[in-house]
Amino acid sequence: MDKLDREFYNRDSILVAKELLGKVLVHEIGGQRTSAKIVEAEAYMGFEDKAAHSYGGKRTSRVEVMYGSPGFSYIFMIYGMYYCFNIVTNEKENPQAVLIRAAEPLEGMEWMAQRRFKRLYEQLTKSQRRGLTNGPGKLCGALSFDRSFNGIDLCGNEVYVEEGKNERFSIVTTKRIGVDYAEEARDYPWRFYIADNEYVSVK
Repeated sequence: MDKLDREFYNRDSILVAKELLGKVLVHEIGGQRTSAKIVEAEAYMGFEDKAAHSYGGKRTSRVEVMYGSPGFSYIFMIYGMYYCFNIVTNEKENPQAVLIRAAEPLEGMEWMAQRRFKRLYEQLTKSQRRGLTNGPGKLCGALSFDRSFNGIDLCGNEVYVEEGKNERFSIVTTKRIGVDYAEEARDYPWRFYIADNEYVSVK
């Protein structure tokens, strides 16, 4: 499948978030390919978005990658233990990003099972199989993303996003999760997910 190019990411975060649904997130490690179809994403709109890390022009070493070129990863930690994988969008100095909240495993499920549960995939319960990638922290664990992947070029050959199959699906639009601190921004309808997909984190 074709790899998404820089121009795909060089657009408004809301548009990119919607269009990432159905695309395939890939991590290649030493010839081992792990991949998952993106089924849930949230847009963060930068300066005017009180839920965004770059709200009001905040610029620290942690968020600096958001001010750079589109198509790079932005990874941060929540609760002191879980990583979240984001994709920087829009032009330089316009710090927007898309959080990948959940995905459907496609390749490398044995690796995912070992990373998440230290068990063979065939030994996992139905709940554990769904739990491989149905949340941002779970997704990072399954695909082996940590803080060292912050700022990686997604137009490169290690971590990237491919065009998915040309399948039809309905998109659900709703408010984002875990941003109750963001005043009115907590109700912005900037979370998108594929309807009726079992790997969506919260329906």
